[in-house]
Amino acid sequence: MTDELKSVRIFSGSSNPKLAEQIAKILGLSLSDITLSKFSCGENYARVSESIRGFDAYVIQSIGLSPNDDYMELFLILDALKRASTKNIYVVLPHFGYARQDKKSAPREPISSRLIADLLSSIGFGRLITVDLHSDQIQGFFNQPVDHLTCLPLFVDYFKEKQLQDLTVVAPDTGRAKFAKKLSDRLGAELAILHKTRPEHNVAEITNVVGNVNNRNLLIVDDMIDTAGSITSSVDTLKNLGCKDIYVAATHPVFSGPAVQRLSTANFKEVVVTDSIYLPESKQFKNLVQLPLAPILAETIKRNNLNQSISTLFL
Repeated sequence: MTDELKSVRIFSGSSNPKLAEQIAKILGLSLSDITLSKFSCGENYARVSESIRGFDAYVIQSIGLSPNDDYMELFLILDALKRASTKNIYVVLPHFGYARQDKKSAPREPISSRLIADLLSSIGFGRLITVDLHSDQIQGFFNQPVDHLTCLPLFVDYFKEKQLQDLTVVAPDTGRAKFAKKLSDRLGAELAILHKTRPEHNVAEITNVVGNVNNRNLLIVDDMIDTAGSITSSVDTLKNLGCKDIYVAATHPVFSGPAVQRLSTANFKEVVVTDSIYLPESKQFKNLVQLPLAPILAETIKRNNLNQSISTLFL
């Protein structure tokens, strides 16, 4: 441990301990001791097992396939840390669950991501560190500072090494057009945008393709893959337009329901994701590639502790 990190303690929730261990290792630290368990009735329990009075605590808890349970565990960890007289509490949420519910799309429905922000804020913390939110506006739901990191450099480095010719970066909808444009500029590629409609949740229909995909290698980019219905529904349309190989890059591999079966049979050249969400062996397949988030998150924690710029990481 370096002198500059003497005041830092890293705590991990149970959703993605492997990622937390990698972050702590890069920082030259060990994960701090915390007891996480459940009562027989299903209620969560958390207890900090060492004195942390006056220390800076970073809580790493990515929201995975059990979002309600993961959030409840996080709430209890934060409350335990606050009551243990921790000096500063920082929340590291590689994947922010409920991010898609960031506005009212129909009458009488909640804005769930705002509710999550209010619940976290009511417990109390100093700063949120998260990666590739579904929409930038979620940062405004918090009164605390938010470090909104991006996986753009990871994807740029990975696909530059492949030296793909005739490459077009494809935004699966207008919401990801800005990110796709940045990626295409960094890769020296062309840009295409899919226009789609959603008749219901987890169902997407491609109605138009803006841009040239004929005889091009394609890279479809998104912030997450949930059931993979949206991503895989575009394959037939793009193939019929004469494209060559199709790559997919997404930050968060939610992979719920039929996602793995759809992705493994959709004839993608590669599906490239990060390890923001823990994937058991049952959710891995032949052409899946996982890029590590730990180096970016560890450097962010280090810079935050030293009051250094974080935005320069992504220039």
